[in-house]
Amino acid sequence: MLEVRNLSVNYGQHQALAQVSLTVAPGEIVAILGANGAGKSTLLRAIAGICSGRSSGNVTMALAPILGLSPDRIVEQGIALVPEGRGIFGDLTVRENLMLGAYANRARDQERVNFDRVIGLFPKLAERLSQTARTMSGGEQQMVAIGRAMMSNPRVLMLDEPSLGLSPLLCKDLFRSLSQVQKTGIGILLVEQNAKQSLAIADRGYLLENAHIMHQDSAANLACDPMVQKAYLGVAAPAPAALSSTLPSVPATATDAAAIAAAALAGFAATSRQSTADVPPVPLARPAPSSAPSADALIGMSVADLVARTARQSARPATKTATTQPVSVASHDDRLRAVLNEIENAAARARNQGQTRRAETTSIRKGY
Repeated sequence: MLEVRNLSVNYGQHQALAQVSLTVAPGEIVAILGANGAGKSTLLRAIAGICSGRSSGNVTMALAPILGLSPDRIVEQGIALVPEGRGIFGDLTVRENLMLGAYANRARDQERVNFDRVIGLFPKLAERLSQTARTMSGGEQQMVAIGRAMMSNPRVLMLDEPSLGLSPLLCKDLFRSLSQVQKTGIGILLVEQNAKQSLAIADRGYLLENAHIMHQDSAANLACDPMVQKAYLGVAAPAPAALSSTLPSVPATATDAAAIAAAALAGFAATSRQSTADVPPVPLARPAPSSAPSADALIGMSVADLVARTARQSARPATKTATTQPVSVASHDDRLRAVLNEIENAAARARNQGQTRRAETTSIRKGY
């Protein structure tokens, strides 16, 4: 019924839409998903004939070209738009707003039938027909906006962010009402920030990104697509189980290199103890003071030398504990921890020596 082929819209040098194509069949709900600025509202406004940009391409309604027609003639072709922000006449009553929607020639003969249909879909409006529209709640004003569009006897109803500013409860009522509108045979082209709700009632969907249609599929498939879930439904991709189960956790309080290294070694030691059940756990014993080289000996050593020293210490034969049990994997962690502490101390000592040299150099220069 509604067919858009290669529709492009430019605002000066800025291209808001580029070669966009889509279709809406009778009694079908089609959702347009996309980030802010993707061109969703421009798409609806271009179809409705109220876009201020320069449009090109082909838009047909029941095979009749409508691109370039005035907005009132497009309404006569059976297309009605509920704009973002509702656009109702706030100083008029509910009944007056609805009757203005029936101004089109195509709707005058069906005015009473359309009015009864709107009241049947939105029973609350029957109680508020004499109420000034601006005194109503946001959800009730949205009902007036949709009802006014339906009074034009449309074949395609376009809605731009209809749930904007509504509470979650009112959103559910709104989407339930749209499902009822669909049952009347009216096609719906829906631009909606609530992607989850719109896909729940839609038949098909299009992804609009950076002015282009990037993907289209059934609403059910789009709702299950991991990329769509991540981008529009707020579902984060799960972390790989193998990776998350093996990486040790580092406490948030560990801020310096020595603390982070100690926390990481403790995590790896716990993993090693779980994977080697045949090695009986023993209490961690601190290395003897004489076994650790002084920090002075580490200053000036390259990273390769430090790694080689660590490897030699880890390869030493295991000693016996007081209970004559072999030292477990944790004893190697103690030695590694000691070396890391020595590296940290050596780095601190090097920094202090560097600061002292800089201070001496500055004093000499000032003396000259």
